[in-house]
Amino acid sequence: MSIARNIGTTMLAALVVSATMMFAALAGGDFVGVWGVKDSDGKAFDINLKPEGKATGSREEGMTGTWTEEDGTAVIKWDTGWTTKIMKDGDSYKKEAFKADGSPANTSDAMKK
Repeated sequence: MSIARNIGTTMLAALVVSATMMFAALAGGDFVGVWGVKDSDGKAFDINLKPEGKATGSREEGMTGTWTEEDGTAVIKWDTGWTTKIMKDGDSYKKEAFKADGSPANTSDAMKK
């Protein structure tokens, strides 16, 4: 009887974890896709936020990292140490970039393509 109970408990826990992950993926669904933004020099580039939490940027040097949705904001942690945030700003979106030391670098509009 206790083995069956342990199996049932394990299956229930796996179901809860799976449902939680699915909800988190759906919550971040507004951010999944390609975003047009500008860099510190005002040059346009794209940020691609993938459903599995990976991020890439189209700048010449190449950009790779990971992203999560935190309090209604897409937070991208680049392999360079920089962080980019994309957030709702009224009826539109904006992008904020931060250097590896956490200091602000630039802000631009962000438009989902």
